[in-house]
Amino acid sequence: MIANAELKSPAWLIGALAITQTVGYGVLYYAFSVFIPPMSRDLNAGVAQLTGAITLAVLVSGVAAPLIGRWLDRHGGRGLMTAGSVLGALAVLAWSQVRSVVQLYLVCGVLGVASAMVLYEAAFAVIVAWFDAARRARALLAVTVVAGFASSIFLPLTGFLVDRYGWRQALIVLAAGYAVTTVPLHGLAVRSRGAPSDADRREIVGTAVRERPFWLLAAAFLTQTGAVAVMGVLLVTYLIVLGHAPVFAASVAGLLGVLSVTGRLVTTGLQARWRVALITAVMFGLQGLAAVLLPLVGRSVAGAVGAVVLFGIGFGVGTIARPALLADRYGTAAYASLSGALALPITAAKAIAPLLAAGVAQLVGYPAVMGAVAAACALGALSLVAYDRSRSAAYRR
Repeated sequence: MIANAELKSPAWLIGALAITQTVGYGVLYYAFSVFIPPMSRDLNAGVAQLTGAITLAVLVSGVAAPLIGRWLDRHGGRGLMTAGSVLGALAVLAWSQVRSVVQLYLVCGVLGVASAMVLYEAAFAVIVAWFDAARRARALLAVTVVAGFASSIFLPLTGFLVDRYGWRQALIVLAAGYAVTTVPLHGLAVRSRGAPSDADRREIVGTAVRERPFWLLAAAFLTQTGAVAVMGVLLVTYLIVLGHAPVFAASVAGLLGVLSVTGRLVTTGLQARWRVALITAVMFGLQGLAAVLLPLVGRSVAGAVGAVVLFGIGFGVGTIARPALLADRYGTAAYASLSGALALPITAAKAIAPLLAAGVAQLVGYPAVMGAVAAACALGALSLVAYDRSRSAAYRR
């Protein structure tokens, strides 16, 4: 039995969230790609139709984010994340029984709601509420470093289950595993703290959205998220277009996940000396440089690897920088509400940018896509520099 004092300890909270985020992203998001080929055969649907289902889930999670954020600020994360875990498990179980594309889309809509209730946005709100500024960065880092391996764990695991049992039975196994892991951890480890009054929270949010710095943050993370989404979806294809073998292209693209962990470690380590906004701006700038270099040097093995490594260093930085910057400027009382307001456009960019980039690539080629990625990263970096200057100017008054 776990003692009650241990359940309330920061280490237990961080450990529990690290596990639930890893399993959550693995089951509710990354596993989908493994199910596309067998679902395509059984449901008589094309890859584009099936990919649209997971795109819908992402968009629904963004639409739900503002409402979820306000709930988190009022009531905390325990009940919401526990209920979201149950909903997610039921949605995955229902997914195993779909017989048509329409049913799949309905299930993915529910998956989107569950994802908004249990994944990073909710987990970060819990962390921001519980930890002071000195410990918050390490808590965010610990959770995201562990969860950064979700794809590395669940893509091969899901592939094994599909190969061994078939895709429907594999989903039943994943649903059961997800429920057994996340429902008790969210119910036992997540604790809620006293919430500010609705009036105080509305005042904080109202003041924030009328200020230029809030929209600079929105511009920074929207543009960079779109750029990252494009590279995540189209990088393998572009490397093949550049003349590399499919196995090499997939292997090099796989570096992005590992490098995202490296970038988070570096960013957190540098926070003791430099401001988060400037560190993040530099990372975004390096990603823009990588996008410029890839068409120029990417036909060689060394050039392709070098450009991907340079881009990958900043791949996961935005994930930990956004909560740190929001909490630093606006405090913790309305953090989830503000984070939810930002999540809607940022999630839309994540879902839509790859589709737009694919169209651009088909019309004018991949170098134009890389140019757009570089411009987006540069705009993100410049927005953060402008944000940092506005913050410094406010302190000098």
